[in-house]
Amino acid sequence: MTKEWKDMTWQEKREERFKRWLSPPNAKFISPEAEKAYKKRVTRFIKAIRMETPDRVPCMFPAGFYPVYYAGLTLKKAMYDAEALCAAWLKFMHDFPDMDTFTGPGIVQPGKVLDMIDFKLYQWPGHGVGDDVSAFQFVEREYMKADEYDKLIHDPSDFWLRSFMPRQAGAFAGLAKLAPLTPWIGIPNYYLIRFANPEVQNTLKAMMAAGEELMKWLGTTGKVSRAVLEAGYPQMSGGFSGPPYDELTDMCRGTKGILLDIYRQPEKMHEAMESLIHITVEDAVNMANMSGCPLVNMPLHKGSKYFMSDKQFREFYWPTFKKVMMGMIEEGVVPMPFAEGNYEPRLEYFREMPKGSVLWYFEQVDLANAKRILGDVACIAGGLPVSVLCTGTPKDVKDYCRKAIEIGGPGGGYILASGANMDKRGNPDNLRAMIEAVNEYGVYR
Repeated sequence: MTKEWKDMTWQEKREERFKRWLSPPNAKFISPEAEKAYKKRVTRFIKAIRMETPDRVPCMFPAGFYPVYYAGLTLKKAMYDAEALCAAWLKFMHDFPDMDTFTGPGIVQPGKVLDMIDFKLYQWPGHGVGDDVSAFQFVEREYMKADEYDKLIHDPSDFWLRSFMPRQAGAFAGLAKLAPLTPWIGIPNYYLIRFANPEVQNTLKAMMAAGEELMKWLGTTGKVSRAVLEAGYPQMSGGFSGPPYDELTDMCRGTKGILLDIYRQPEKMHEAMESLIHITVEDAVNMANMSGCPLVNMPLHKGSKYFMSDKQFREFYWPTFKKVMMGMIEEGVVPMPFAEGNYEPRLEYFREMPKGSVLWYFEQVDLANAKRILGDVACIAGGLPVSVLCTGTPKDVKDYCRKAIEIGGPGGGYILASGANMDKRGNPDNLRAMIEAVNEYGVYR
C-alpha cells in the first residue's frame, strides 16, 4: 500500500523527489543515448548526496554566463536579444558534450523587462554600469526602514506589496496607494475605490505590459532550457532560497542597517526572522515542486567570518537558517547552501544537520578540513579556486582538480566544483581540463 505524503519520513519523501528528477515527466529525450546519459548523470549526483560511492566523482560544471562570452557576445547583447542568447547556449552545449550538468539560459535576466519596470535592485550593462560589464551588480540600500519591523512581522505579504515593491521598481509606485488586503470587510467598495487612482492604474498597466514581455522572453528561452534537459543534461538547482538573516539584510535593511539593529533592536530582528521561516520554506518547496529538481540553491551572504563573529552567527544567523533547512528537509527537498566567502569557522555548526540531508557547496574552504569535519555527515562540493579556473593554465586546473579529488573523493560524498563560475576572461580549455581531470582521476575503482 502506497503511503500518503504526510505519513512519509523525510528520507522517503526525498526518494520520491529523486525519482522525479531521474525520470522527468513529459521529457522527450532526443535519443535513447541522451536519456541514458541523463539518468547516469543524475544517479551520480544522487549517490553523492546520499553519501554513497557513484561510478565517479560528479562535477558541477562552472559555466554561468560563460556561454555568452564563448559565443562572442556581451552580456548586454544577451540580455536584450533572446534569439542570440539561445544560440549561444546551444553552441556551448554542443561544444562541451561531456558536462555532468548544464543550466538553461534562464540565469540571464531580460533587460527590456527590467527597463519597463524601472527595476532598482540591480545595475546591469548599459543601465548603471558600462556596456561591457560582465555581471549584474546588486544595489544595496535600506529598502525597509528601521521602524518598519512590525509591518513585516504582522503581515509580511502586505509589507511586501505596499512598502517593499514600490521601492523595488519605479513602475510599482502605485502599489503604495492600495488598501491593505487583510481587513475582514465583506463590502468591496473599501478596496475597489483604490483602483480608480490613476497611479494605481498606471502601475497595473505597466505590470501587465512587463508580464507580456516576459512571457515572450520565456517562450524563447524556455525552449532552450527544455532542449538542454532533453539532450541529457540535468539542472542542479530547482529553486533559490536563503537564510532569514540574509533575506532581512539583502532585501530589507542593508548591511549597515542590520548591524545597527543587532545592537539597537535585536528582539525585533529575531521576531522578524522567525516570521520569515514558514514563508521561506513554503516558497522553496513550491519551486522544487514546479522544477522537478529537489535541490534548492541557498547563497549565503552575511554569515561568513568576514561579516560577523562566532557569537553573532550563533545568536542571529544559525538558528533560523537551521529551521529553514529542516523545514525543507522534512518535505524531501535537499538544501544546497553556497557558502560565499569563508565559512570555515562554521563547519561544526553544519554537523548539526541530519546525516546526508544537505549538500554544502563552498567557495573558500580548506577542503581537507571540511572533509574531516563534515565527511561523515554531509556531501560537500568545491575544491577548485575560481582564480585558477579563470587565470591558470589547463595544466594548473587539472592539477588542482586532481588534488581536490584525492582529498574529497575517498568514500564518496564529494562533488568537484569551482568556487565560482568562469567569467569572460576564462579559457575554454580550462573547462575541458576540468572534465578531463574528473574522468581521469575521479573514477571509483
